[in-house]
Amino acid sequence: QVQVMESGGGLVQAGGSLRLSCTASGLSFDAHAMAWFRRAPGKEREVVSCISWTGDNKYYQTSVKGRFTISRDNARNTLYLQMNSLKLEDTAMYFCAVRTQSNKWYCSTTNEDDFGYWGQGTQVTVSS
Repeated sequence: QVQVMESGGGLVQAGGSLRLSCTASGLSFDAHAMAWFRRAPGKEREVVSCISWTGDNKYYQTSVKGRFTISRDNARNTLYLQMNSLKLEDTAMYFCAVRTQSNKWYCSTTNEDDFGYWGQGTQVTVSS
């Protein structure tokens, strides 16, 4: 049984930092690209960042480029998202997702339908 679990969310002031973590079990972690999505209040879920199976290729949504860094530790089956210079608009539920379709090793697309396993999410709230 595949289990995906996020942690590290919380309340932080604007300009602050948080690091999210995601562990995945029940699958070959190093055989899948991984991604972070988020859903802000009243908005649809959107991709934040994606990383290939080796960590060599990364994608970032324009609004987080230069502030967020995605990384992975395949030996620990763990995905990370380092978030710096947080803004009010970063407030959202953040989800970790495992790519399972359409070339599962790379982030060739960021379509939600290509990610078959999801965590329950971790809340990030940025205050002024």
